[in-house]
Parts: sequence; C-alpha cells; structure tokens
Amino acid sequence: MSEYKQSIKEWPEDDRPREKLIKKGSSVLSDSELLGILIANGTRDKSAVDLGRELLKKYNSLHNLSSRLISELSYIKGIGPSKAATIAAAFEIARRVQRKQDSITITFKSPKDVADYYIPQMRDLKKEVFKVALMNGANRLIRDITVSEGILNASLVHPREVFREAVLEPTSGIILIHNHPSGESKPSEEDIKITKQLAEAGKIFGIRILDHVIIAKDSFKSLADEGML
Repeated sequence: MSEYKQSIKEWPEDDRPREKLIKKGSSVLSDSELLGILIANGTRDKSAVDLGRELLKKYNSLHNLSSRLISELSYIKGIGPSKAATIAAAFEIARRVQRKQDSITITFKSPKDVADYYIPQMRDLKKEVFKVALMNGANRLIRDITVSEGILNASLVHPREVFREAVLEPTSGIILIHNHPSGESKPSEEDIKITKQLAEAGKIFGIRILDHVIIAKDSFKSLADEGML
C-alpha cells in the first residue's frame, strides 16, 4: 500500500501555493508551486505540487513542458485530460500575451528577423502549423493568424482563409510562415505550389506576399531569398 501523503489543504496556510500567491504575489512561487495551482488536486500519495515537480523533472523545464501535447500529458499518472488541458491553456495564454506585447513594436526587416521571432514559438511543434503575419507599410507586424494545423497541402491553405483577415486590417503585405517538424528546412513541392498560388491570389486582393519562411527546429529557409517569390 502506498504511503499517505499530506494534502496541500493540510499544510500550514502560509505554505499553501494559492494562499502564498494571494498574500505575496506570483513572483515568490516556484515553478512547481505554480504548476500545483493549475493541477489543483493531487493523488493519495502525491500532492499537486509534487505532480508539478514531477512534470518539471520529466521535461527539464517549463519551456519543454509548454510544447507537450495534451494527449501526452494525459497519460501521466495524476494528471489526466482535464488537468492536461488546464496546463496547456495556461501556456497558450502566456504565448498569446507575449505575442501581443511583441507585436506592438516588432518590425521585420529581413527573413532572419522573421525567423528569430517565430522559431521560439514553432521549433518544438509536433505537427505542421501554417501562419500568416499581417504587415503594415512600415514592415511592422500588425498581428498573425493561424490558417491551418496538420499535414500541409494547398486544399487546406485556401486563399480565402489567408486573406480574410488581411483585408480587414491596414495590411500592405503578408509573410507566410510554417514549420517542418522533421527539422528539414528545404521547401517541398507542396510548399512551392502553395506559395505561388497565394502570390497570384495576392495580386487580386492587392496584398503582396513578402516572403514564405519555413521554420525547421532552430534553422529556417526563406523562399524570397531562394528566388521563389
């Protein structure tokens, strides 16, 4: 029989993560305590903070944990689908806040600028994600949108979806960004086909395709630099 573990509710009040956060602010909490608040309930032999500590030990850092799929986290004993979804939602909120803050002043002057901005967001993704960055006349990022997730093909990346948001904003051009989870940055035939298709559609909408940047782990490839635009 497993040894009974004292639950967080039985801890001295000043040691409980939620109470500490309320009284002293979130900055005083450790990573495992913050995760413990999200996890909320532990198991008979592990508190929520213990589970948070176990996640950090398994994935080495919050950064690595932030890219895990809900399905993967759900199989960890004591987590399950509901807690995994809560953890994933918290990381996604953090990413959206960061993107919003960055987009206020972010300017792309070269493909490397685009790569430097999107590599941290996309290098660890397990499936292909296709994004569109809406740019104003000063090459400043207005915002980006996710057009498709999964296997990339022309039928999924339809011009209607790509340009729908662009025509509603003061957009002078757009940058296409997608990732190759394999780590191979060379554009595929499908990548080239999609790029040409969207470039032709852009002429109709009066919105230029400035570049198509492929993220492959920590490397990238610019189709504009390759002379494909």
